[in-house]
Amino acid sequence: MKLEQIETPAALIDVARMQKNIARMQGRMNALGVAFRPHVKTTKCIDVVRAQIAAGARGITVSTLKEAEAFFAAGVDDILYAVSMVPSKLPRALALRRQGCDLKLVADNPTAASAIAAFGDQHGETFEVWIEVDTDGHRSGIQPEQQTLLDIGRILHENGVKVGGVMTHAGSSYELNTPEALAALAEQERAGCVRAAERLREAGIPCPAVSVGSTPTALAARHLEGVTEVRAGVYVLFDLVMHNVGVCTLDDIALSVLTTVIGHQEDKGWAILDAGWMALSRDRGTSRQPHDFGYGQPCLLNGTLLPGYVVSGANQEHGILAAVQAQADPQADAQPDDIAQRFPIGMKLRIMPNHACATGAQFPEYHAVAPDGSSVEWQRFYGW
Repeated sequence: MKLEQIETPAALIDVARMQKNIARMQGRMNALGVAFRPHVKTTKCIDVVRAQIAAGARGITVSTLKEAEAFFAAGVDDILYAVSMVPSKLPRALALRRQGCDLKLVADNPTAASAIAAFGDQHGETFEVWIEVDTDGHRSGIQPEQQTLLDIGRILHENGVKVGGVMTHAGSSYELNTPEALAALAEQERAGCVRAAERLREAGIPCPAVSVGSTPTALAARHLEGVTEVRAGVYVLFDLVMHNVGVCTLDDIALSVLTTVIGHQEDKGWAILDAGWMALSRDRGTSRQPHDFGYGQPCLLNGTLLPGYVVSGANQEHGILAAVQAQADPQADAQPDDIAQRFPIGMKLRIMPNHACATGAQFPEYHAVAPDGSSVEWQRFYGW
């Protein structure tokens, strides 16, 4: 199917760009001497994951048990569920393990560790648990020097649970935008996670895996001594937030939303699109960054950027395409009074998203676009 034939709004993946992004990240991990375990929550798509595995990825990271179940059913068995386990979800984890899935769980508190140990003992299952470490104060996890780290390790180890390793995610990297700051955070992430593993080992608790990663720190790390694997997710498609962070160009962004011009408000300089926030998502991550892209950066159907325009607003099913005000962007070359002539009704455009994970989640499938402009459908997984 050609792009002109696709009903809008629709999510498009530029396959050539995606493959380039995969090769770039895998090549970097190979050069740094670590395994790579991509986080598949960005796409939730087996076709994308097969391309990542074909390039050299070893196992995957998921953020929901539904993802684990779907990817295991599709033939992927080495899976890290990278969200702290709660007791109510242990039966589903057990079912996956009993089916042959090498599912690894995560804990960052004694309550979860005790529940996993008790449930495993009750059902005769030896779970593998990784302990989450907090290396930047961004989200969850245990700081490397906290006593709780050893408490959790002992609860697991002394009750027959396999301590598979430690893992961390420097999510605060999304707030940075210079190579020096990113490299410094990558080193902080590496050193903190390695230190946590050293403390466990010194206490007699095995800790084979040391897993770090976010897309910015994975691409900025200068060395990964002591690390066994890296995880990253959004790199496969990239987005406008990652562009502002400085780890990709606009030409690297592989995800876009296909939309159609459905009307105008000429006195306001608006073209109205059929892609609102239900298609683009409400994520406004670039609003906190030096370059605000509104709800997305428009492009022509062939991917050519339209500098000086953004999707400035969005309702549920309506997007507003408008010229960037010259005061806000001196390089803007758009004129609001030519909006109807430049963007006639029925014209199709592509909108690059702020956050690939959030925008992808709005759609049941992707249209994977080949270099010749033809496309095929790739399904996504849904739910928790």
